[in-house]
Amino acid sequence: METAAGLTFRDATDADVDALVALIESAYRGDSSRTGWTTEADILEGQRTDPQGVLDVIKSPDSRLLTVEKDGEVIACCQLEHREEHAYFGMFAVSPRLQGAGLGKVIIAEAERTARETWGVREMHMTVISVREDLIAWYERRGYRRTGRMTPFPYGDERFGIPQRADLQFELLVKELA
Repeated sequence: METAAGLTFRDATDADVDALVALIESAYRGDSSRTGWTTEADILEGQRTDPQGVLDVIKSPDSRLLTVEKDGEVIACCQLEHREEHAYFGMFAVSPRLQGAGLGKVIIAEAERTARETWGVREMHMTVISVREDLIAWYERRGYRRTGRMTPFPYGDERFGIPQRADLQFELLVKELA
């Protein structure tokens, strides 16, 4: 589907794996991520995801990896996963060079619409590292609310990165999807 902003939304395919891994890594890790504001480079080193993790989402019957293109280039993505009465939103990445231009708002709104129309869910859930106050505030402005429900960060599992501090945990954020 193409939007007025010239964005094309589609489900990812196996052929997108390398581009999506590169996009996700660039948005969250290393010096390239510092171009944007969503970087986790100061709290996590190592990888954010890997080709198998991305492929698992693409292949899962309960998930969609929504891929966003502009002028034929993959510029953003997000995972939508059907979990009974709600959908889970994750793996959200926007190219660091395009962050701050309002794309995130358009993409999350399309993700919410897609989850509602595809699965009939009335809530979207996500988890955010609790020390990411700026990011949580951004989601709150989009209608998500903090629940105070925390889950531990998977320390010792380098598939999720190498923590640079000892106080990392995930907080559940929830939004009602009318």
